[in-house]
Amino acid sequence: MSVDVANESGVEVDEARLVALARHILDRLQVHPLAELSVLVVDEEAMGKLHAKWMDESGPTDVLAFPMDELRPGRDDDAPPEPGLLGDVVLCPQVAAVQARSAGHGSDDELDVLCTHGILHLLGYDHAEPEAEREMFRLQADLLASWQDRGGRVGGDGAP
Repeated sequence: MSVDVANESGVEVDEARLVALARHILDRLQVHPLAELSVLVVDEEAMGKLHAKWMDESGPTDVLAFPMDELRPGRDDDAPPEPGLLGDVVLCPQVAAVQARSAGHGSDDELDVLCTHGILHLLGYDHAEPEAEREMFRLQADLLASWQDRGGRVGGDGAP
């Protein structure tokens, strides 16, 4: 599984942690092992421009997702998942830091939440309708709990 992280934010971010988290999520959701994901970490100015351009909303946001090949999670009873370009998750650590303080946890934990949320959007999950929102946030909580259960760090055995 190819997970690339590019940090253009000017803020130190644990890139290996983001890679390990993304791989954990994609493995748990049975996404094809040859799928490709890009995580871009940007500053508030860049995120504000993306937010305005793509969502027609002003100011920076915490996470944006840009799907590519419309990949979906694998399921045991379906045909095997296909390889492809999953897409891009864009994170803003400055916005995440503010949200982390409000939530009472660390910035890394907030980036975990946001990265997970972005990946789920790439896989077709949404929260526009109440039922879809319940499903997406339940899955997000389950994935984050399984990440925490394995130590919430790079590799369960120290490897990414």
